[in-house]
Amino acid sequence: MLLRETVRQSAGPGTLILLLSCASAGAGLALPAALGRSLDLVLAGRQSEAGPWITLCVVLTVLAVLIGAYESAVTATATARSAAWIRRRVLGHVLDAGTQQACSEGELVARLTGNAVQAATVPVSIAGTLAAVVTPVGGLVALALTDWWTALVVLAGMPLFALLLKVFVRGSGASSAGYLHTQGEIAGRLLEAVRGARTIAAAGHPERDAERILAPLPELSRQGHRMWEVLGRSTAQAAILLPLLQLAVLAVAGLRVAHGDLSVGGLLAAWRYAALATGTGALVGMVNTLTRGRTATARLQDVLTAPTVTYGSSELPSAEGELTLRGVVHGPLRGVDLTVPGGSVVAVVGRSGSGKSALAAVAGRLADPESGTVALDGVPLPSLARAELRRAVGYAFARPVLLGGTVGGTIAYGAEEPGEAAVRAAARAACADDFIRTMPDGYATPCASAPLSGGEAQRLGLARAFAHPRRLLILDDATSSLDSATELKVSRALLHGAGTHLIIALRASTAARADLVVWLEEGRVRAVAPHQQLCRLADYRAVFGEVDTSC
Repeated sequence: MLLRETVRQSAGPGTLILLLSCASAGAGLALPAALGRSLDLVLAGRQSEAGPWITLCVVLTVLAVLIGAYESAVTATATARSAAWIRRRVLGHVLDAGTQQACSEGELVARLTGNAVQAATVPVSIAGTLAAVVTPVGGLVALALTDWWTALVVLAGMPLFALLLKVFVRGSGASSAGYLHTQGEIAGRLLEAVRGARTIAAAGHPERDAERILAPLPELSRQGHRMWEVLGRSTAQAAILLPLLQLAVLAVAGLRVAHGDLSVGGLLAAWRYAALATGTGALVGMVNTLTRGRTATARLQDVLTAPTVTYGSSELPSAEGELTLRGVVHGPLRGVDLTVPGGSVVAVVGRSGSGKSALAAVAGRLADPESGTVALDGVPLPSLARAELRRAVGYAFARPVLLGGTVGGTIAYGAEEPGEAAVRAAARAACADDFIRTMPDGYATPCASAPLSGGEAQRLGLARAFAHPRRLLILDDATSSLDSATELKVSRALLHGAGTHLIIALRASTAARADLVVWLEEGRVRAVAPHQQLCRLADYRAVFGEVDTSC
């Protein structure tokens, strides 16, 4: 459980904060007794004896200030480190889970940013809450030792305060959960709008989409007001109850002084201890922070429920990259049996929804099939070690994400560093070298400063795949944005490359240059044959449209 893991990894700083808080509370608890003793000695005219007690009061005050300052520094550092740990923990799980996420992307971003910060306060809040209990409990014990009649007054009001605290925790938790949920919903809609900015602009109704994004704002406002109402109500109730208790203690202590059962210094100490025993503002604040932190942690825990990919420890034999699928069911795929010969170039064609992308996903284990097996050179993919699998299988996508910081870094991005010469050779093979060299800083151009067309981005994705030779290379619609001349050059590079190539093809020309074509229809393999042989079938030609110059 994430909450337990977070507390465990911050056990050291949390223990230190607890000790510092207890030391500060100890100094605060010792101060009233020292002040009362000093006052009694001064009133008795024994100034020489009062000197050390006054010095002790000064020392306790300075000590409390210094401990408080150090505690604040440790708390800030521990919270920052805990937030970083939580983000690494959750982000690592997100990357392991791949596309199987428990929430939308925008919601995920909100949880990894704001919720992680709130969850990071849990360890220090637990330590702070435990330490915050020391002051009122210690104050009550010290009050009982000073005068047990005044302690009885405080004890009489404690059940009512406990009830107020219980109501506060319940209301605060519910409102915090609602607030964070609505906040995540807005973040999700905002991310969708940023990604679809061009579509929104083209539609000509940005105001309508702004209204859609901000539609949950009233609910966010309602939950926010509810949070403040709960806190305000609890604060107001405590502001009435606690001063009344302190006044009652002062009244009883005054009567005790009048009867000669308590000294003036004892009255001062009793009043201060009553203030400490009923001064639960720090405790309420800690409980509030802890409640919000636990709510945020629960939202992050939901992310960790997404299943992750597990790997084996097997290695691949020396072979050319034969891919086999037996009885594979995944998404639109229905019982696919297929053998892709090692070292061949195989095109996968079919109408939209026939299962081409699903086949590409299971072929390189970006997804595990619902049933059936996928093997590379006779070794089932789930039994392979992660590093072995990713060294053997490479991908290029229709809409590649430009990772790596710079254009050159995007091409080099991967488990191994290919070197500058290999990066440039891969760029030339993907027909990307020419436009890269026209950029202001060439291969060192930051990706954020390199506005690229869809075809240029695809060429960078292809270059990245070429820069990391693999036993099996899967191109999931990775040439769809290339013009025909560029697509021809890239196809020739693929034909002369080593290993097995599985290409999701939308063009007849791409299928024509492949050794074999896998024709998918309604999630099943209808035929596996060379393109020219399949071109005799009208249904096959219809996959590419009525006009087909390659058949």
